[in-house]
Amino acid sequence: MDKKLLSLLFLILSLFLLSYADVELVGNITRERILENCPSWEDKIASYSPNKDVIEKLKSVDHEVIIEVYLGTWCPDSVRNVSAYFKIMDLIDNSHLITKYVGLPRDKDARKPYIEGKNIIRIPTFIVFINNQEKGRIIENPTQSVEEDLLEIIKR
Repeated sequence: MDKKLLSLLFLILSLFLLSYADVELVGNITRERILENCPSWEDKIASYSPNKDVIEKLKSVDHEVIIEVYLGTWCPDSVRNVSAYFKIMDLIDNSHLITKYVGLPRDKDARKPYIEGKNIIRIPTFIVFINNQEKGRIIENPTQSVEEDLLEIIKR
């Protein structure tokens, strides 16, 4: 009986640990897919408080800005900074800012097909394009905040 109980406890513990394992989404992904697979990000989004003045300025951007976000759903910096970005995009609700998300694997060698020609060293990396020209990057952690760094790049 003790072996059966021990086996049952092991099975329950294994299932519990698997439910909290880091999810590794790779390739072109959407915000919706990230949140479906990483529901804990919702708490980070809800708790982020961006600078309201900067949000108002980002709302008024009137030209197309493409932002490519290279992230790891397993990476704590991505969880923190991409969640903040999600909140910023929710608040500004500006169709001129278009985001493309690319999930990267943990294994650095396996990242090559997803980052070829992009010079991605750390993640997350946000690359901002205006008129098909790269205007700047936020690499790993922002200098000020995600919204302030983004606005600074857009204003260049």
